[in-house]
Formats: sequence, structure tokens, C-alpha cells
Amino acid sequence: MKESDRYLKIVQWSEEDNCYVGTCPGLMLGGVHGDNELEVYAELSEAVEECIQIYKEDGESLPEPTAKPYSGQFNLTVGEDLHRALAITALQAGESLNPFCVNHLKQLISSYNYR
Repeated sequence: MKESDRYLKIVQWSEEDNCYVGTCPGLMLGGVHGDNELEVYAELSEAVEECIQIYKEDGESLPEPTAKPYSGQFNLTVGEDLHRALAITALQAGESLNPFCVNHLKQLISSYNYR
């Protein structure tokens, strides 16, 4: 595995820029852009390799990796009022709290065109 594989590379369409934008959050600022999604990914991969090389040449430690396996679980502190409101709303919808929240998070994230 290459060291660059430890960092999440994201390519997504930007309505604002009217092109694909590639970023590697947590490793480098800025990104690359272009009209072809695959070409943007290839250019982003090269930029990440170059960024890692610069870190090494400067004798700096690399940031924590961002590409990692996900367990499917996370803890979320929402406060008592929101917890109560979610639990009551889930109950009224005939669902338990966890599936209710999962379904609503899926709906929300799909509005961001996440793939």
C-alpha cells in the first residue's frame, strides 16, 4: 500500500465552479479541478504524492490518516431536548430511535449528492 492510500481523496461536481473539484482534506489545502472526473482524480492523486514528498523533504510529520475503515457506529451528543424530541417523533412514526435517525440521516446526506 502506498502512503498516499492512507488519505481520503474526494472528487465531486461543483455547481459553483461548474467543474469537478478534487480535494484531500486533512493533508493539503486547496485542490485540483477540471471537466473530467477521472482526470481530476488522477491529478489529485499526483498532487497528494507531491504533498507527501514535501512533508518528508521538510522533515515534518504527516497528518493523521483520513482514509480508514468505518465501523458503522458513532456516538453523537445531541442534548436532552433534542434527544427527547427525536425519541417522541420516532415513536409517533412507529419506529425505534436508531432506525428513525438512520433513515433521516440518509435522506439528508442524499440531498448533498453524496455517492
